[in-house]
Amino acid sequence: MDRTLVLTAQVAIAQGHRLEVTERFDVEAGEPRLVGIVDLDTGIRYQYSEPQRGEISRWIGRVLECTITLHGAGARTELIVDPIGPGASEAKVALRGADEAADAAKAEADRWGGADRPPPAEAERFW
Repeated sequence: MDRTLVLTAQVAIAQGHRLEVTERFDVEAGEPRLVGIVDLDTGIRYQYSEPQRGEISRWIGRVLECTITLHGAGARTELIVDPIGPGASEAKVALRGADEAADAAKAEADRWGGADRPPPAEAERFW
């Protein structure tokens, strides 16, 4: 599954280049935030200077598309990256999704009733 990375800078990375992407999970936003990128083919490192807190994950991908938009306030780069290896980031996203699905299934089971309720009393039969 392709990933879209958005940077608030002018970062020209050629199509087909391999990247090492570093992200941290932002608990408040509930999604990963980009910390830095290393272009493995040229060795150039792009990194945010602000302090980063939280759990860090790294994954490798290949650039499919790079679009740079210039405007009065600066530049914006949008990279579409195809992950080419198993990444901790993808596993964490899948586990969070699995936890959410399990919680939703439990809520639905509680709504419809479950094994925790005693069975209804049988009505008296007349023959």
